[in-house]
Amino acid sequence: MTTQAPMTSTERRRFILYIAVAVIIATALGGGLFQVGAGFAARNTNGITVTGSAKTSATADNVVWTLNVALTRPTVAEAVARVGTDVEAVTKYLVDGGIPKDALVLGSVSSYGNEQWVNGNNTGKILNYRASRDVVVRTDDVQLVAKLSQEIGSLLQKGVTVNNYGPQYYISTLPQMRPKLLEEAMKDAKIRAEAITKAVGGKVGSVQSVRSGVFQVTTPDSTMTADTGAYDTSSIEKTVTSTVSVTFDVK
Repeated sequence: MTTQAPMTSTERRRFILYIAVAVIIATALGGGLFQVGAGFAARNTNGITVTGSAKTSATADNVVWTLNVALTRPTVAEAVARVGTDVEAVTKYLVDGGIPKDALVLGSVSSYGNEQWVNGNNTGKILNYRASRDVVVRTDDVQLVAKLSQEIGSLLQKGVTVNNYGPQYYISTLPQMRPKLLEEAMKDAKIRAEAITKAVGGKVGSVQSVRSGVFQVTTPDSTMTADTGAYDTSSIEKTVTSTVSVTFDVK
């Protein structure tokens, strides 16, 4: 039986140093493995967010057309009288063209005096008077309004003073179209998510959250969008687009 000689002070210090180093390494390894495990857990709970979209063609089935008669005459009586005459001519043009009388709404007559200004100062003198009145057409016969709007120049040739602001075309069935478009946009979002996750060896799981975007009603092939939703009223034929932002679990 051999007896181990006692450690010198130098050896004891080395021994203590070795133990301290071993504890530090073990702690570091343990902490590192914990972080790696936590990283995989976080990754597993994360999802993928994609935007899906769907669009369809639509034809306007309602139209609002505003025509305005406005002119200037030396006296207010003359201005109002001439506005009345021109409004009658506009009304006759519309009714003769096929617009029912009950589809017309006549606005009130407005008038004001044009004051004289000299070197930025009001002289208090009235130069003339301006009067105006709106004629508004509301109907579902969009093709007829489109035709009459294009031929409104015939009134101008007769000396009738009328301003054509252009018809505004609307889709009354938009509320019924929204559910179907949202459904198609959701399907598109899933297809995109599957394509992305498949490329990295993953699979799409359940839906975590869905956020519906605004609807865009634009002219065909238009790229116009607006944060609050675009609604073009200048064309009869339109494209309606919906979007959804969907977050899926990733397996």
